[in-house]
Amino acid sequence: MKETFRFYKTADSRWYIDLPEWGGNIDDLEMVEGADTMLDKVSGYSDECYLEMSDEPFEGADRIMLVEDLSASVGGGNYIMETHKGEPINHPMWLCEVTNYVFHELPSVIYLSYSDQRYINK
Repeated sequence: MKETFRFYKTADSRWYIDLPEWGGNIDDLEMVEGADTMLDKVSGYSDECYLEMSDEPFEGADRIMLVEDLSASVGGGNYIMETHKGEPINHPMWLCEVTNYVFHELPSVIYLSYSDQRYINK
């Protein structure tokens, strides 16, 4: 699976993934615990970004590695973003259960690149 996802920051500086088909509470889509600060960085400290993400490697992608599966407790997992545009950053973050919804599992590695696309591939 390889798709482009839109992330946006609200006026009160809270990051969310844009999943129009999500049937749950919007609070479930908030990016917290390091995912928010990662989005600040990759967006260039703007209020929106598009990330191409996959559970399979692709050319030019950075890697986010699963370091602790939390499915049996709080859900989701603790990850480390190893690089940003090829430069080491080792940025820790927690990705919630919505990760399972997006990938249909909790991937051991998430590959991502930065897109200028203003649409979502679905």
